Amino acid sequence: MTKQKALYLSVSTLLFFPLFLGAQTREETIKKIYHEVLNNSPVYENLRFLCKKIGNRITGSPQAAAAVEFTHQLMQDYGFDTVYLQPIKVPRWDRGTPPVVKVMTGSESITIPALALSFTEGTGPAGVEGEVLELKSLDELKKRGEKEVRGKIVFFNRPFNQDHVDPINAYSEAGNQRSNGPAEAAKYGAAGVLVRSLTGTTDHLPHTGYTFNDPKGRRIPAVAISTIDADNLSAVIRSGKKPNVYINYQGRVMDSVTSYNVVGELRGKTYPQQIIAVGGHLDSWDVGEGAHDDGGGCMQAIELGRMYKKLGIQPQRTIRVVMWMDEEINGLGSTAYYNISNAKGEKHLVALESDLGVFAPLGFTFQTKNTDQLRKMSEWKMYLEPFNVLYFKEGEGGVDIDPLKDQGALLIGFKPEGQRYFDIHHTQEDTFDKVNKRELELGAAAITALIYLIDKDGL
Repeated sequence: MTKQKALYLSVSTLLFFPLFLGAQTREETIKKIYHEVLNNSPVYENLRFLCKKIGNRITGSPQAAAAVEFTHQLMQDYGFDTVYLQPIKVPRWDRGTPPVVKVMTGSESITIPALALSFTEGTGPAGVEGEVLELKSLDELKKRGEKEVRGKIVFFNRPFNQDHVDPINAYSEAGNQRSNGPAEAAKYGAAGVLVRSLTGTTDHLPHTGYTFNDPKGRRIPAVAISTIDADNLSAVIRSGKKPNVYINYQGRVMDSVTSYNVVGELRGKTYPQQIIAVGGHLDSWDVGEGAHDDGGGCMQAIELGRMYKKLGIQPQRTIRVVMWMDEEINGLGSTAYYNISNAKGEKHLVALESDLGVFAPLGFTFQTKNTDQLRKMSEWKMYLEPFNVLYFKEGEGGVDIDPLKDQGALLIGFKPEGQRYFDIHHTQEDTFDKVNKRELELGAAAITALIYLIDKDGL
């Protein structure tokens, strides 16, 4: 072979190699995404580090700060075009030692496990005690009024509606007894609150969670108890007895500190001004390890960026991987992200959130009524059906991305198989060992494949 011919072949190869990549079909690229994630992904080990080396990450804690550093470095190591922090002031709360909760009937006293609800004030050293008033709803609280509520321990005992096939619907339906119950009971003079844990399973495991506190109202002690203990207490009340409950814990609100959203960008080649945001919330509750809620969702989002870099996929639109802070308490991270984006005059085309656990992927929910977008949903589904990703329906996007609908963004929620999620949600059992490696990887591949299709097609 002459030098001239060899040079010609070399130049030809360089010229046509990008054209070969560009001609690669969507099916071929998605197969490569799945192959890479299922055979070579570090997503499971990244989650292990987050859960086992850093641990649970309640807003404002040293562990939350360590998680910010870890994810910032991880996206830099994977070659994201830009990685930066968005500072936010976040509140801090310390639950103190585990609550002491005693159910007393006559001379009998039984101690039951409990978890304090967020940003409730502790009882002080003496604790609080009162007769139990069992209620099923906030409407019933209003009907009883101050005359019946004052000085009582209000016991909100509305169980999950088991007729809901999707547990998220049961959670949403029962949720206000925890989120608003304590503040509403305080208005009527309640001494404290017990809340049935928000789960459909029957066990001895209490579930903590967010509780609204009226800055102008009273703050009263409020704890969650397990479903079994709730059923047992209800049975005592139905028997005609009038039990008293004693609550003692030392939760306290502390001064705010600075924390951060972590943002990594892959710059779009053709439409850089169109932004696709993908992420989860980096904070977790201070029990368990925050593996499903929402460490796995965060690691899946970062894996998307790694995949783009590893496979040499050039995004047409700017893809942002976002670790939101403070979702569990006040949502200050998502508010800050939205305000910063608006101030810059940005336009989010799509926002996808993974925050329902990292079980086997079923598909996605799309918050839209746009007929063109609904049609494209069907097109995207066609490419993912071979990988058993079949659920493409209208539905909610997610708490952290919800503000972006004001920019006209299509909001998408990752939809995993959810029957086990609320067994461990907001409990000490939300740990790394509860995550299946392959299910985590399959979710990461599904999210990456969908974003790849959206990036290619636009809206």
